[in-house]
Amino acid sequence: LDEIEKAHPDVYNILLQVLEEGRLTDTTGRTVDFCNTVLIMTSNLGTEDITKNTGLGFAAANQSMDIESIRERLMSELKRSFKPEFLNRVDDIVVFHPLEREHTREILDIFLEDLQTRFRGGKTKLELTPGAKDFLLEKGFDQVYGARPLKRILQKHLEDPLADEVLKGKILEGAKIKVDLSDTETLTFEIEKGEKAEKEVAAEVN
Repeated sequence: LDEIEKAHPDVYNILLQVLEEGRLTDTTGRTVDFCNTVLIMTSNLGTEDITKNTGLGFAAANQSMDIESIRERLMSELKRSFKPEFLNRVDDIVVFHPLEREHTREILDIFLEDLQTRFRGGKTKLELTPGAKDFLLEKGFDQVYGARPLKRILQKHLEDPLADEVLKGKILEGAKIKVDLSDTETLTFEIEKGEKAEKEVAAEVN
């Protein structure tokens, strides 16, 4: 349940029954069993205030509040927004640590691995230089929204240009592509033809 603080009050009443009894009965008498269900709720309560005071994001290394202080402030915000009977039925509340550069780099690697799998069925190899990765991280990280914009930046600066190169016939199956950062702060593609591409060229010559 995303951003549970925005839910209608009736939703909380329904959740109280689910969290207390492990089942839900509607107005017609039908009952749904929730005994083997894990309910996960997310909330953004307090994050804006904490961001202003700690510099969430890459500046987290210099933050003036430790995680325990952050947790205390978030718990105070939760208690102001939710009724005690609701919070008392929640088994645990997890406060996520602010993202740091190494975390976003790991997220970028996951996105790139997914792109590698999707790009021409995974038969075309992508290799990004550290400079290219730093460029994407710088463009794709926001102190408020974290790494959420990263996918959009990948689409704009990497996926779409690669798709254009494929449409132009410059990237064939099995090719190796080295992605680097130019002096003009744009990504460049160095394309090495793969074995299949070489065979196709040889066939055309013959």
